[in-house]
Amino acid sequence: MVLNERIALITGGATGIGAAISKKFAENGAKVVIGDIDEKTGVEKTKEIGENAHFYLLNVSDEDSVNRVVDEIVKTYKKIDILINNAGITNDRLVLRMTKEDWMRVIEVNLTGTFLVTRAVSKYMIKERYGRIINISSVIGLIGNAGQANYAASKAGIIGFTKSCAKEFASRNITVNAIAPGFIETRMTEVLPENVKEAYLKLIPLGRFGKPDDVAELALFLASDRAGYITGQVIALDGGMVM
Repeated sequence: MVLNERIALITGGATGIGAAISKKFAENGAKVVIGDIDEKTGVEKTKEIGENAHFYLLNVSDEDSVNRVVDEIVKTYKKIDILINNAGITNDRLVLRMTKEDWMRVIEVNLTGTFLVTRAVSKYMIKERYGRIINISSVIGLIGNAGQANYAASKAGIIGFTKSCAKEFASRNITVNAIAPGFIETRMTEVLPENVKEAYLKLIPLGRFGKPDDVAELALFLASDRAGYITGQVIALDGGMVM
């Protein structure tokens, strides 16, 4: 129970990687708060996890929503020990066909959302002089990808944001790290054409796609006291795809 009695907020925690992290954290003693814009699925996930999980309707790109929800969580639990910035979307287009709206929507959710939630939570972590912040980036933020300029920019931005926050918060015993997953089998990737999946598989030395639980295991370690001397790092979890 490496997270015994820790309070963990997981954004986008209703599905995919976020849901796997929520479940893993609850199994390891944390009180899990799922913040998601998908209320129906979020409520179902909290029921599935059990009494150690609670749901809050959260739009990470809306400043008022973020501040209100974070304040409510602290009012209920007195603190937030762990933050997983996982909420994210894609809206793929080639740059020449990408509208400003296509660009801004992805940036607002993925990058600005990470900023807004981190800012709201970190002020409480600073008071407690303890915190674990884990931002979910992507290997696409490291290598780019045709048709995903907006997504790549948002995930690369998260990496720079992670390193800056790590330096700002270190004196308050708050670590900030990023996980850069490769091809993980989620709802976001299952819609890709088979020929695209096959092409990706050929790039992965371990010869398989990742599972959400692979990301959850790494997040569990980084969120624990075992990782207390690790901060400002970006860990690619990709089967060796971009080593």
